[in-house]
Amino acid sequence: MSSIPATPKRDRWAHLRFSIIGPLLAAPPPPGQLFGALRDLAAKTWRHPLSGIDVRFAAATIERWFYAARHASDPVNRLRDRRRGDRGTFHSLSPEVIAALRAQYDAHPGWTVQLHFDNLKVALGGSALPSYPSLRRYLRAHGMPRQARLARTSAGALAARDRLEQLEVRSYEVEHVNALWHLDFHHGARKVLTAAGAWVKPMLLGVIDDRSRLVCHLQWYLDETAASLIHGLCQAFMKRGLPRALMTDNGAAMLADETTSGLASLSVLHQTTLPYSPYQNAKQESFWGRVEGRLMAMLEGEDALTLDQLNLATQAWVEQEYHRSVHTELRATPLQRYLEGPNVGRECPSAAALCAAFRVEVVRRQRRADGTFSLDGTRFEIPGRYRHLVNVHVRYARWDLSRVDLVDAQDGSVLCAVQPLDKAANASGVRRRLTPIAGAGVDAPAEPAGMAPLLRELLADYAATGLPPAYLPVNDEEKP
Repeated sequence: MSSIPATPKRDRWAHLRFSIIGPLLAAPPPPGQLFGALRDLAAKTWRHPLSGIDVRFAAATIERWFYAARHASDPVNRLRDRRRGDRGTFHSLSPEVIAALRAQYDAHPGWTVQLHFDNLKVALGGSALPSYPSLRRYLRAHGMPRQARLARTSAGALAARDRLEQLEVRSYEVEHVNALWHLDFHHGARKVLTAAGAWVKPMLLGVIDDRSRLVCHLQWYLDETAASLIHGLCQAFMKRGLPRALMTDNGAAMLADETTSGLASLSVLHQTTLPYSPYQNAKQESFWGRVEGRLMAMLEGEDALTLDQLNLATQAWVEQEYHRSVHTELRATPLQRYLEGPNVGRECPSAAALCAAFRVEVVRRQRRADGTFSLDGTRFEIPGRYRHLVNVHVRYARWDLSRVDLVDAQDGSVLCAVQPLDKAANASGVRRRLTPIAGAGVDAPAEPAGMAPLLRELLADYAATGLPPAYLPVNDEEKP
């Protein structure tokens, strides 16, 4: 059963006045009897529309209401309180006070109204000082609210503040499940005990579907790196499938080459929020409040909380409570909203394909002496059949050197896997026979015959000059 909304305060007085004079409008008294009717109404007790106490009104007041509404097309509207003609003019603020207040606000936009009032009292010496309510109304009416202090004063932070002040902020929601996911890290307020006996504040990685608010994956990590991000994001893909777009902030892990190249290879549109504008990812920020207010509150009794215990409790809370609780805005559970669709997600590839996607491709020069190249301080061996390549293209993740692939420079296809240099194994002396390179001669080179044509031409040109040889010959017979 829906509740009936209460009458607004601005209409309560009009309704009371109309109920008092309504009988006079419905049945106007004969000439000469109006004053008697007004006097009877003035003798009655009425209920105050705001406080509810009993009140009475003078006959002259009721008469004024009667004549105001008698010929009006909308009597109730005619009986409403009229806006004061001097409202918003702030006659109590002199030009000197306004100038001092504006100069003070420009210098200190983060001050409260009370702080502005106290400093104006000192600056003006108490002369012509307006009241606190007048000062507050002036600041509010002229668009001079208290502004939060910027944690950073860089050009990007200032631009974000100006954009927030000049452009409106609107809530949004996509129309399809898996059309847009949100990803973010949350700095935990509770420390966990590691196996090494150290207390560390963990980081919570969360991936949420925009339409259903379903948590695609949630996991605590000890750092905020691209390796942790991709580890959790791949689990979200394997649980829910591939989305069409992913929104993140501009953190280093979100903009890492492995992250951006992997999302592009999986055809997931990567959208980033504007710098210093966390409100664009507000669904994530709202979810962090649920995590701290319910999940972490239920773990207050755990003294030595470990990362494994925290992750286990997090998964149980997400699957058993959050996904099955009615969302106040959606009026449905996230799980129900997700299953209802419509769904535009795609099938997730294999785990090996996911690992291969989130890697970066670099170019290295092959050492002709031993067919190796260096990668992050480690030397890798290239198979002999690729010894003719001067520059090699390799694909790898910077945190995992156990899987490095040699790829084709033209189409990016994987040619082979390369392994780190094993000097101990090479010390055995066993060597593979080199296969001939395509296009190169396989026969033994022929013996050179006679003098080269270029040198013969040079000797002929030199003889044509008629100059004697520029050296003194030595007779072998004259040698001792």
